[in-house]
Amino acid sequence: MKNIAATSVGEIVARNFSAARVLTAYGIDFCCGGGVTLEDACRQHQVPLDAIVTELNEAVSLPDDRDYASLSVSELIQVIVDEHHAYVRSTIPALKNYLEKLSNVHGRRHPELHQIKQLFVEVATALAIHLEKEELVLFPYIQAMVEAQVQGYPLARPHFDDISHPIRVLEEEHDTEGERFRKIAGLSNHYTVPVDGCPTYRVAYALLQEFENDLHKHIHLENNLLFPRAQALFATFPFAQ
Repeated sequence: MKNIAATSVGEIVARNFSAARVLTAYGIDFCCGGGVTLEDACRQHQVPLDAIVTELNEAVSLPDDRDYASLSVSELIQVIVDEHHAYVRSTIPALKNYLEKLSNVHGRRHPELHQIKQLFVEVATALAIHLEKEELVLFPYIQAMVEAQVQGYPLARPHFDDISHPIRVLEEEHDTEGERFRKIAGLSNHYTVPVDGCPTYRVAYALLQEFENDLHKHIHLENNLLFPRAQALFATFPFAQ
């Protein structure tokens, strides 16, 4: 964005809703206080302008067009953790906050908001555990396989016996979260904001849709790229029976 420091925070979010998550993280109100410029908002909240400008530019940048299939197994894991896991963790608090506010303010006229909020809380809780399983169990073992193959040393059979076991569990969890988001999309009429929707309503639905889109890409990278390659690599090791 050009001249972003002199742009009102409300307009910044209007141009690209991805900016809402960054502003919320710094306690900057883009709804009721949306008329203040980013520079003035940073001064009021004692936030370093350069830091938030960098984060905003990253948040609103266009998606990349990388050839993910050409990435190595280690590079795929790096992308999944640094981009998709990080996105999930940084976006969940803001979305939970928005949905709680919407449920309290608009829930009487739009009772589906209560269901949407509850479903997202279930998604957030399940994904927190899911990411830990990947980062603490499966991904380190995949990296160990890569290292063993490169260095040419033997590898011990994992405590889960066969890599297909944790992968199957993770894929089932992917299906569960995908189904939860299908319910959210249906309840929200595919993220259509009602005519009486406020700015927070629009941002919450836009972020929900963005979250779902990111989850689809995240699952694709794991189910269709990383997991099959990890299973093929596992099959190359001559474990003792």
